[in-house]
Amino acid sequence: MRIAPGAGRYAVAAALAGLTTARWLGRRAAVALGLLLAGAVLAFHRDPERTPPGSGAVAPADGVVSVVRTEEHDGDARVRVGIYMNAANVHVNRAPLAGRVEAVEHIDGGHRLAFSKESEHNERVHVDMARETGDYRVTLIAGAFARRIHPYVEAGQELERGDRIGHISFGSRADVLFPAGVTEADVLVETGEETRAGETQLVDL
Repeated sequence: MRIAPGAGRYAVAAALAGLTTARWLGRRAAVALGLLLAGAVLAFHRDPERTPPGSGAVAPADGVVSVVRTEEHDGDARVRVGIYMNAANVHVNRAPLAGRVEAVEHIDGGHRLAFSKESEHNERVHVDMARETGDYRVTLIAGAFARRIHPYVEAGQELERGDRIGHISFGSRADVLFPAGVTEADVLVETGEETRAGETQLVDL
């Protein structure tokens, strides 16, 4: 199984945390706990292969649809779809559509629960994508325990639909702000529906 970049240091930290319990649990139990914690961290950072469907904008994340709404952005009405990732989900994020990366912007913020309305003020990274048929944005949002957003892409890079764009460690949310012209009637998922990054169609453009 492929593992997200940088996961090794978290696994080592988890193993060491387990070993510190030797004084209370005994050496063998502490080693077992350390291995268990390290394995859980690596499983959390798993990065399976995905195959996009024949058409449409795909989900940027595994998880549950938590937001479907229309909002104003730069003077246009734009549809936002947000996906909440829990601890059991794959946390590697993918490009919903092909395009060129225009900008990758990190914004400091809080660390509230990723499924709450207040999470829109959390630490986040905007990945702005340019397309001939309209620009779009993916926003990676840190959660209450997620303190590290790891973008894989940079300005000027060309991406295909379903390409990996980054991951967030330990609980998070990923939003797509679709190009102007997309309406909520075009959205193929509903709040509460489960998605798979790179495979679930959000909009059939």
